[in-house]
Amino acid sequence: MENKELLAIVEENARKWLSSTFDEDTRAEVEAMLENEDKNNLINSFYKNLEFGTGGLRGIMGAGINRMNIYTVGAATQGLSNYVKKAFSQLHEIKVAIGHDCRNNSRKFAEASAKIFAANGFTVYLFEDLRPTPELSFAIRELGCQTGIILTASHNPKEYNGYKAYWDDGSQIVAPHDEAIVEEVKNVKVEDICWEGGTGRIIILGEEFDQKFIDKTTSVIINPEVVKKQGNIKIVYTPIHGTGVKIVPAALSQAGFTNIIHVAEQDVVSGDFPTVVSPNPEEPAAMEMAMKKAAETDADIVMATDPDADRIGVCTKNDKGEWIIVNGNQTALLFLYYIITQYKKLSKLKGNEFIVKTIVTSELIAEIAKKNDIEYFDCYTGFKFIAEVIRDNEGKKKYIGGGEESFGFMPADFVRDKDSVSSCVLMAEIAAWAKDQGKTLFELLKAIYVEYGFSKEKMKYIVREGQQGAIEINNLMVGFRNNPPKELGGSKLAIIKDYLTLSERNVITGEVKPIVQKITSDVLQFFTEDGSKVSVRPSGTEPKIKFYFEVKSTLDSIEKYNEAEAIADEKINVMLTQLVK
Repeated sequence: MENKELLAIVEENARKWLSSTFDEDTRAEVEAMLENEDKNNLINSFYKNLEFGTGGLRGIMGAGINRMNIYTVGAATQGLSNYVKKAFSQLHEIKVAIGHDCRNNSRKFAEASAKIFAANGFTVYLFEDLRPTPELSFAIRELGCQTGIILTASHNPKEYNGYKAYWDDGSQIVAPHDEAIVEEVKNVKVEDICWEGGTGRIIILGEEFDQKFIDKTTSVIINPEVVKKQGNIKIVYTPIHGTGVKIVPAALSQAGFTNIIHVAEQDVVSGDFPTVVSPNPEEPAAMEMAMKKAAETDADIVMATDPDADRIGVCTKNDKGEWIIVNGNQTALLFLYYIITQYKKLSKLKGNEFIVKTIVTSELIAEIAKKNDIEYFDCYTGFKFIAEVIRDNEGKKKYIGGGEESFGFMPADFVRDKDSVSSCVLMAEIAAWAKDQGKTLFELLKAIYVEYGFSKEKMKYIVREGQQGAIEINNLMVGFRNNPPKELGGSKLAIIKDYLTLSERNVITGEVKPIVQKITSDVLQFFTEDGSKVSVRPSGTEPKIKFYFEVKSTLDSIEKYNEAEAIADEKINVMLTQLVK
């Protein structure tokens, strides 16, 4: 499309927002964009509709059809209302739970959504203030709701906000409802939104409900004796200005941990995230203050949660005495290793237990499951798919844990999304168990590698903003499909898995077999002859294409850890240069 043609469409879309349907502030913002000689902001705000995807909405806040604002949120809520009313037409009462994080406008969007749901005849449970995403998931299940939403952009920068939709099991929405809701939302015009009426149907949830959730989080403790012996371990915790600020320390305290050290500057709840550029516990800069506090206090562990408190970040001291971030794969590994070994030790295994990991998460987890005769499932990235596996096995098998490489874990199924609150409780128990054996988490990791094999993982992403960025990301995926690498890191390619066609091809033999998944996904995986794995996928929530690298080897002794890591790092760097130009 020519620039002039695009600009004409954009300006037409923008002028519609100058009508009296929109509030004064919105109209003024749009007028300013139209008058500005630099049209980039105008184009990015109006060149397309902000897509209500299968995970909901996520975008930069501001006026426009491609921005997070009261009108795009209102349309999403109206569309979701329309669909839920059809899906549960047999019920005399339809209920919805609503939560939000600390971000700017989150409360405004949550209250507006509550009014729209109420105007559509729903009984609405609205949290009185910011609350963690896992508590919203729990609330849906506990209160018998048919749907729920939370206003959050997770760990995205402060300019962003988002809208996640849930189904009656407390999980984010999956097929067939996801695509059907997307279509319903597409058909909603601003004038279709029911803004007023039914406010008497809004019920406020406060501290009493919080306590129900906290009570549940303490049930993830596997071995209470460990906590009794080492409950005084020094835990540095930071909510990074977000929703974990009260709930996480309360859950840890109730579980029996008595020495929680706060990072006071980051206990300040703020959508501006004043001490960090990005409130993401994966980023070293976001964890810097907490690690400094840990060094000052000689702590045993650092734990952090992102703004909506669904992701957990963990730091430990390495063999040089330096504080380092435990990556997402290692975090999931620690969780699942501990759960499986403790269940075995305490004779809790009944033979029907299972764990879940995502396809881009470390294959070492699968090795641990296999060697301990625990069933495991691979699923797509996103906890809605982990929840789907649980739902498919409900009443037949027992879920004992599941996670993914992006700092998400779910220790129990009373929540059906990433649950950093319960995860903090369980990770504190793991740190206590390690200390009881005279080990740090870092030393525990090395012991796992000696027992089950060494694995090193790294994730790299490329950001491509806007319309042109989306085209570039698509072109990259097409290129990898049409011209896959012949070797990676000095090892020949052996297997290609394409989840868009649900086919697995053995490059050496030519054999092709199907991949068992319910739906397709734009993910490619390359497996080499030496066991390395590279996964490539566009992000479903951010303007990024992501590369996941995994290199495997054996580790004969703990003393050889640094050597194994150096070799793996070198190999990953080679693969990075091959794929990420």
